[in-house]
Amino acid sequence: MNSSQKKTPAHAKSLLLGATCLATLLATQAQAQTAPAPAGDVDEVVVTGFRRSLAESTTAKREATGFQDSIFAEDIGKFPDTNLAESLNRIPGVQLTREITGEGLNIAIRGLGTNFTKIMLNGNQIAVASSGRTDSQNQNREVDLDVFPTELFNRLDVNKTPVASMLEGGVSGSVNMRSARPFDNPGRQLNYSLQGAFNENSEKWSPRGALIASQTWDTNIGEFGILAGVAIARNKVETRGFETIGWSNATNVICAGCNTNGGNGFNFATTVPANAGNGLVAGTVIDNAFLLANNPGTTLQQLSDGLLPRLGRPAYSAGRRDRDSALISIEYRPSENLSFYFDTLLAQAERKFERLDMNWIVRNSNNMVPLNVKVDSNNVVTSGTFANSQFFLEYRPYEEDLEFFNLNPGFTWQANDWIKVEGQLNMSKSQFFREAPSVLVNTPLNAGVTVTYDNTSGPFPTIDTNVDLNDPNLGWLWAGARVNIQNERRVTKTKGAHLDTTFGDENLSLKVGGAYDTARRSIIALDNSPAWQQAVCGGGGTFQPAPAPQPACNGQAGSAVTQSQLASYLRPGPDGYVTVDWDAFKQATNYDAFSDAAPFSAASATAARSGIIKEETVGAYAEFNGTSEFRDFRLRYNAGVRYVSTEQKITGPFTPPGAPAPTGFQTLGSRYDAYLPSFNASLELPHNVVFRLAASRTLTRPDPSAMLPGTSFSDPSAQNASQGNPNLTPFKSNNFDAGIEWYTGQEGYIGAVGFQKEVSGFTVQGTNTIPFRQLGVPFESLTPNQQQAINNRGGPDAATVTVTQQVNAGGVLTIRGYELNWVQPLSFVVDGLGFTANYTRIYQSASGAGAPPVAIGVSPYTYNLTGYYEKGPASIRLSWTYNDKQISSGPNQNSVPVAQLRTDARGQLDLSASYSFDWLPTEPRITLDIINITDEEQRQTFEYPNAAFTYYKPGRGILVGIRGRF
Repeated sequence: MNSSQKKTPAHAKSLLLGATCLATLLATQAQAQTAPAPAGDVDEVVVTGFRRSLAESTTAKREATGFQDSIFAEDIGKFPDTNLAESLNRIPGVQLTREITGEGLNIAIRGLGTNFTKIMLNGNQIAVASSGRTDSQNQNREVDLDVFPTELFNRLDVNKTPVASMLEGGVSGSVNMRSARPFDNPGRQLNYSLQGAFNENSEKWSPRGALIASQTWDTNIGEFGILAGVAIARNKVETRGFETIGWSNATNVICAGCNTNGGNGFNFATTVPANAGNGLVAGTVIDNAFLLANNPGTTLQQLSDGLLPRLGRPAYSAGRRDRDSALISIEYRPSENLSFYFDTLLAQAERKFERLDMNWIVRNSNNMVPLNVKVDSNNVVTSGTFANSQFFLEYRPYEEDLEFFNLNPGFTWQANDWIKVEGQLNMSKSQFFREAPSVLVNTPLNAGVTVTYDNTSGPFPTIDTNVDLNDPNLGWLWAGARVNIQNERRVTKTKGAHLDTTFGDENLSLKVGGAYDTARRSIIALDNSPAWQQAVCGGGGTFQPAPAPQPACNGQAGSAVTQSQLASYLRPGPDGYVTVDWDAFKQATNYDAFSDAAPFSAASATAARSGIIKEETVGAYAEFNGTSEFRDFRLRYNAGVRYVSTEQKITGPFTPPGAPAPTGFQTLGSRYDAYLPSFNASLELPHNVVFRLAASRTLTRPDPSAMLPGTSFSDPSAQNASQGNPNLTPFKSNNFDAGIEWYTGQEGYIGAVGFQKEVSGFTVQGTNTIPFRQLGVPFESLTPNQQQAINNRGGPDAATVTVTQQVNAGGVLTIRGYELNWVQPLSFVVDGLGFTANYTRIYQSASGAGAPPVAIGVSPYTYNLTGYYEKGPASIRLSWTYNDKQISSGPNQNSVPVAQLRTDARGQLDLSASYSFDWLPTEPRITLDIINITDEEQRQTFEYPNAAFTYYKPGRGILVGIRGRF
């Protein structure tokens, strides 16, 4: 990576500095004044803070024609939660994916994964280049929300049913994030906030703050407004946990009925090794009789199928996650009928942290001797002693840099009483770069290392040993170890132009429009592991890439860190096992030069595949909106259809037959069209009751990673190949919704919704027979034998190739469910008291080939409970969010046919409280937020409840701050 990739770009610094200066300039003109009174709730009762946010959400829901939930800022720069994703998680039907630090990251709506949710900024598509949760790939269409600060947004809308004028792309729904603008709060405004955030695990305080200033003017050429804001967050984080990389069983226990459950990922020793300890005699044959004698009460069948962690390891992650954001919004209204706006948003994040884990080596091992092993009815090993074990340290110092930049100009023109024209342009760009080196060193083998294993209680197994793994002088070895440089660069770009025209009035109108949108995403992996490893521990010298022989990593003479020097680069670690003195190690091994020179690679450390996808979409729609009234009934309806045409170009690396690495790229293309009808209606009944109906068809475009070419041949005649499929068609869903709401007064209402989705477009591994030319592979890149074979079959245009690839299947996943929602002020009990509650239940069933039995990563039920009190200067809110357990992967994990990854149920309790001193300058409000009060963990399992896959303890977070305004 060159130096420019490690620095904040000039335009990013300029915008951040400009926004700060502009906010400060506006602030110098500010005078202490009370903000204009907020809009009343449905009963015209003026409220503030969280209750105002609830009231505005209730009003927006009541006035919507379709099924929509909204969240509003409590005040300028103050959302109900500290994270946009956390706020969305409180909406019925929305589920949240969290980083291992506990921070909200992605959302999913109504029974489908995060890639089925369309995320928009001010009505336009966006993409964020980051790679998602720790160890994730984000190769699909997910959008990480942690880069967007709550302070710079005014409103979030979750649309669960579409209208024709809305951008397509979300089978399950769409989210529109509305950034703040000056005329949201006319006049002169200055809002500030400062907070100190305490992380319980790191026991450190981190600052965060925001400054938002705006001013509007009424001039002789119209109204003009400008808003500038900056939000800065510094987070010192630390997470401890446990990881396994799956579970497996021994291969070499042979008997009738043995090895019937798959897996087979390691072998026990066949003879007792030297120095095994535990009273064992070296050279003793380990046969069935030995195994039965030394594991009393356990059968051979149990020993053969007993599951152990493949790499059971305590895990430690600590570092910092920093974010800077800036917003500049300009509005100009030359007349009551014409307005212009220009929004500019910048966000940049820098994350620097260390990951440490101490791995008990079970995967691919053949040296352990099992003693006193016990196995339960699920074939999970619950206890035992394992002589002649081995460990390796994996040290990974990560550096990640993320940038996001968005421009959004637009206008609204009310030409006359019955013609309204709206237009906007948008452009966004996001860049992500990760340095992810790793250093692995081993304990010596045949050195008397014994593991005492206990999985009888607790959230994960305990793996104790008779040696001190925190001792740099234990005898750590290079032999069998490795080092890696595996960097990753991502860039996403979106552009769009939209024009909408409405003919008519609020009683009946026709809205038509067109849209042109492009999106481009590139993932480029960079890997210089072989060259760096040769320099570090392979004896140095001039590096020759494969297929030249690669020297072993053994710390031989000439290495930058020889075996005799290795211990000097280790030191006691923070979690009970050694770590690497990274500053000294990287300097001694010339790491920066090797990292900067890292060449292209087909895949990254997370297995994300290198490639580029470009999409160009043209859309057009027609939409009727109308209102009819009859006595005490009022009907509002929306009906329309959207047409979209998408062209895709997918580029990926091509590895010619016999080549050790990719030598070039190939590009494949596809095109598809879709018609997306939608209908929404709401009927207002007497006594503040609203009944709703909706029907629609939605789509989500296919997974880009399944379309990347990656062509390879499996035979010398080029008759059989594997390749990604650029012709995958989108996921489509037919959706039906019905609901009823009763508005009880103030912010209160009670609602119930039933919904059904019939989702198609799932894929299975299949074959297509196509002419060689359609592969997109240069004929001249084949071997002479393959060229001759193709010519013998009629040449590149006639010879056919059987291609194994993902193909669309005819199966349908049906999702049915219901949502219950209750917002209730309790002013009749105590003025200012109230609660909100919602519950979502989802049922899934599949029919036909290819459809999964359930969507991955979806809880069958979720609920949220919030109690609040807000009156005068005091405000307090206590919220509980709960997600039921869920299936997190398909079957056959680690070759165990029945094994799926599962996520435990999890609840989280949060507190938000504040007290305002209105008589002091700037009306300061002291705030207190406590996140994860009950210290809930994150846990996944490998099929069985006592087979932990991952376990993380994000800990509690405490934020203390002050807010004020002029």
